[in-house]
Amino acid sequence: MSSHALHSSLLRLPIMHILRAAGFHSTRPATLDTLVDLASRYLTLLATTTASHALVNHNDLIPTVTDVCMALQDVGAFKPQRGTMEEQCIGEEDMRGVDGFLEWLRGDGNAEIRRIAGLAGTDGEVVDIEAGGEREDFLTALKKKHSKTGEESRYQGTVLGKDGDEKSVRIEGGRVESIEAWEARLRERGRILKPTSVRQLSSAPISSVSSPLSEI
Repeated sequence: MSSHALHSSLLRLPIMHILRAAGFHSTRPATLDTLVDLASRYLTLLATTTASHALVNHNDLIPTVTDVCMALQDVGAFKPQRGTMEEQCIGEEDMRGVDGFLEWLRGDGNAEIRRIAGLAGTDGEVVDIEAGGEREDFLTALKKKHSKTGEESRYQGTVLGKDGDEKSVRIEGGRVESIEAWEARLRERGRILKPTSVRQLSSAPISSVSSPLSEI
């Protein structure tokens, strides 16, 4: 499975949960694929825009909160919002877009989505959204459900887990023990043999071949 197909498959589940929270009980596969494609394009645009702002602002691809806010403003998530020059002229930062986005995120319209995502508690339970990092999302709960030991070692080295430790491949039955050493040995042999072959060609005597003209 290619990386694009894997990422699309992983994105299908959140899109289905969003449709479920919106009140849809079923959908056609073509409709679901279209929504997944739109969501992936939007997330890609948001990620690339954030990386561009991070590179321009502090010459680093590690984004900050400011970079993310500027990217959200560029893709139209923060509106209404004044421009940078207008804010400098007024001397006050326009926070209407950020406040409106947070109000929409914490509003009653997204209560069902927060419940499905695990950010809302049961009846009578008060959950702070800002402290939602302590709660497990549905993907982490699903991984623990399908793991017998409850550890993430099963998914280590995959896109769902931590990066695996790089191990060197050892070659048995020869003088060279690793691929890196074998590659270095080939390069060294090529560097030595090339001047030797050129020297042999230059020092080789010209072969005397009898010409048919000499026999005339």
